Amino acid sequence: MPEPEPIPDTMCDGGDLDCGSGLLLIIRNAMEPLPSSAILEVRSREISVKEDLPAWCRLVGHDMLANRPGEAGSTSFFIRKKAADTVFRQDLEQARNYVWRARVRGRGKMEAEVFVRNHSFVAGQPASFDTADQSISAIEYLLGSLGACLAVGFQWRASQRQITVHNLEVALQARAQDILVYLGLQDEGNPGLANVRAVVYVDADADAGTLEELLADTVRRSPVTQSFVNTVSFHAEIRKT
Repeated sequence: MPEPEPIPDTMCDGGDLDCGSGLLLIIRNAMEPLPSSAILEVRSREISVKEDLPAWCRLVGHDMLANRPGEAGSTSFFIRKKAADTVFRQDLEQARNYVWRARVRGRGKMEAEVFVRNHSFVAGQPASFDTADQSISAIEYLLGSLGACLAVGFQWRASQRQITVHNLEVALQARAQDILVYLGLQDEGNPGLANVRAVVYVDADADAGTLEELLADTVRRSPVTQSFVNTVSFHAEIRKT
C-alpha cells in the first residue's frame, strides 16, 4: 500500500532554477516563517534538484519526506522543517549586497580582454560600423547581456507557472543619442544610447495575454534592464509564434 502523500503547510515554486542559482534562498525564505515540523512543498523542473536538494536537507538537518512527479515535467519535494535557520537573514543580506567584479586588460588594436570569475572574452571598440569587424563591440555585448537577461528570466518565470516554452528569441535594436561625440567629431551631446527596442518571439503553451504579463514581470525584475531604464527609452513587446 503506497504511503500517504504529505500535506504541505505552504508551497514554493523554483521553476527551472538549480540549487546554486538562488533556489535555496527561495526555499529558505518560504520556510523561515514556518514552525518546527511544518511541511514545505518545493516544486521544481530542474533535474539536478533531485540530487542536490536531499543533500542540502541532510546538511542543514531538515527531513526530506518524499518527492512526487507533478505537472509539465515538474517534481514536488516535501520537506519537514526541523531547525531554525539562524543565518538566513545574514545570507539574504549577503546576496542583496553581492558585488560582481570584472577585470579588463587592454590588448592594443582597439581590443580589450575581459576577465570575469574563471571566464574571459575579447571586446572590440565601443562602437563599430563595420559589419565585417572581427571583434564584438562593447555596445553589442551590452545588448547581448540585456537580451540574455530577458530570455533567461522569461523562461524561468514561465517555468514557475508550469508554462512550457518551445522556442524563444529576443531581437534587439538600439540607437545612440550622438555617436559622433565618442568619435571626437563633436563636443556637445551624449554618446549614450537613446532607446532600446526588444521584441520577444515566443512559441509557448499560453495565450498572448499571459505571455504579455510574463514579459512585463520579466522586464520589471531584470537586473540588466532595470540598470538603465530610468535613463534610456526602453520598449519590449511579445510576439507569439
